[in-house]
Amino acid sequence: MIKGGFGDMVKQAAEFQKKMDEAKQQLDAVEVTGRSGAGLVEVVMTCNHVVQSVRISDQLLSDDKDVMEDLVAAAFNDAINRVESETKNQLSEVASGMLPPGFKLPSL
Repeated sequence: MIKGGFGDMVKQAAEFQKKMDEAKQQLDAVEVTGRSGAGLVEVVMTCNHVVQSVRISDQLLSDDKDVMEDLVAAAFNDAINRVESETKNQLSEVASGMLPPGFKLPSL
């Protein structure tokens, strides 16, 4: 019977999964802010895509409705991009040293 080998791999996989689960749990509390229109619209979102708040500057309220809608959409998209970046960075830190070189984590 081969000592270590497969048993060690299973143990490492379980340890890796535990660390990834812990990192995902921590990400639930991380908030990012998406902005558009030089800060006229801000969206605060957690890394599990829960929107905490939306702020629209009073200055923007007198503008065209289409402009406001575009800026709100842009702020949401910025927040989503920041969530993805933060998530990728944090999970990559957890995975470093545990994955073979060149292995890429799948998108969440």
